[in-house]
Amino acid sequence: MAISHSFSIATTMPAAEVAEALKDRGADIGILAGTVTPELLLDPGAVSEHGTWIRVVVTRPQPWSPLVTDFGITPSVRVAFVLDKEADLAVQEDDIVHLVAALLERVPGDAALEFHDEIIWLLRRGGDVSLNERDDLWPPRRLAVMRQPYRRATYAFSEE
Repeated sequence: MAISHSFSIATTMPAAEVAEALKDRGADIGILAGTVTPELLLDPGAVSEHGTWIRVVVTRPQPWSPLVTDFGITPSVRVAFVLDKEADLAVQEDDIVHLVAALLERVPGDAALEFHDEIIWLLRRGGDVSLNERDDLWPPRRLAVMRQPYRRATYAFSEE
């Protein structure tokens, strides 16, 4: 089974602009090689310097999607992150936090960072950013990456 995170954003920005923002920040901080292009991030996806496969996709969630029903977020763009199980997982998750923090600064709209569609790491609604209260998900090195104001709160999907 793949280890994956998903960053879903309800935004008016086209997926190509989200991919451009992701590429710019990823290249600036050494997570993405200079050869990675926004087009590559859109299809077929690109592999980061630490082994994470990353792809930006247009999404059309079903009305029964937990993001829609539980949190009122209807994402239009999703960034998929699939971790390389043979590489350092914590470093790859640090990279995801760096990239998501950058997207939060450049891409407007409600958003959620989820792990396996089970654990909500981050939720942004109406400009309010909440980070999961679990310190193993958000140790000090990851909290330091967040430049936007945030609070700590834990959210979960309903059991239905």
